[in-house]
Amino acid sequence: MSFIENLIANVIREDVRANAAYAVADGSGFVLLDQMENPYELPRALREELGQRLADAVLNRYPRGSYATLKAKVCDKLGIPAGYDVMLGNGSDELIQIVTTTVANQKRRATVLAPVPAFVMYSRAAQFAGADFVGVKLKKDFSLDMEAMLAAIALHQPAVVFLAYPNNPTGNLFAVEDIEAILRALGENGIAVLDEAYQPFARQTFMDRLPEFENLVVMRTVSKLGLAGIRLGYMTAAPQLLNEFEKVRPPYNVNVLTQVAAEFVLDHVEVLDAQAEAINAERTLLAAELAALPGVEVFPSAANFISMRVPDGAAVCEKLMSEKVLIKNLSKMHPMLANCIRVTVSTPEENSAFLNGLKAALQPGA
Repeated sequence: MSFIENLIANVIREDVRANAAYAVADGSGFVLLDQMENPYELPRALREELGQRLADAVLNRYPRGSYATLKAKVCDKLGIPAGYDVMLGNGSDELIQIVTTTVANQKRRATVLAPVPAFVMYSRAAQFAGADFVGVKLKKDFSLDMEAMLAAIALHQPAVVFLAYPNNPTGNLFAVEDIEAILRALGENGIAVLDEAYQPFARQTFMDRLPEFENLVVMRTVSKLGLAGIRLGYMTAAPQLLNEFEKVRPPYNVNVLTQVAAEFVLDHVEVLDAQAEAINAERTLLAAELAALPGVEVFPSAANFISMRVPDGAAVCEKLMSEKVLIKNLSKMHPMLANCIRVTVSTPEENSAFLNGLKAALQPGA
């Protein structure tokens, strides 16, 4: 082997070498319907005002480490209960990593548990933090298999259970009573993280249940709300618990430009809320049109995407890519998702482009 090959073999963790980097497709020139982004920009007047705010940002100094102004706006505008603070992250991905790093016990290897199929970062964060990951298969209808979940909690005693609410990539909301049962089963021995990334579209939340469950963490992001480009996540929990996570958070993890942009846009959050309502209306229309297509099984969604099963998921994705429409092929994520695809709900024009491409791909001999 060469010098660099020997160096990597001797120094880099074996499980890292065996893994692949998280792949993000280059969507230049495509209709981007694979990343669950809000397709709407801010109104021009707000963009111009924001541009001036960003131009005035102080770039030669570190951000204010406490982020007091931004955190106060998040608490005020995004429904954080009175008496609770938030922790900010470079997207919710960083917050997931912070949680898993915080609980990765050095004396006894910790376990992170989640229903699967689920957001891939739960298992990746557990792996890179040195924790074990246990996936509990969902039922055929993508609801929680509570018998299996409670048995896994009893057997593995997980430090953290991640529950996406709504779930990604399936789009459904788990039953409230099931989440309550998991929180009670964990008790003082484990934390449940409710990942509410798609809350702007679901309009359901466990945020107001925080005082009731001291082992509950509620995590969100502004990415799906319409600010994916600034990479800002936030989470809240019982103050004593949140303080432990703060010890692991890197200093200055939210940059000045993100801070300025978020503070400005949160003063106009009603614009983003209106965009979310428009997306929800389009979701209803798109789901109905998809359900009418032969060979398409549409799964209920409370998010800004729709997942569905088609006769040949790989062929559909390939055909749409040839039409410059980028969607997500879910087939490789989990056996339950064989021939499943996921599409972001977008503008009427982009939804039509997807529908036309899908109809063509479903034609015999396509």
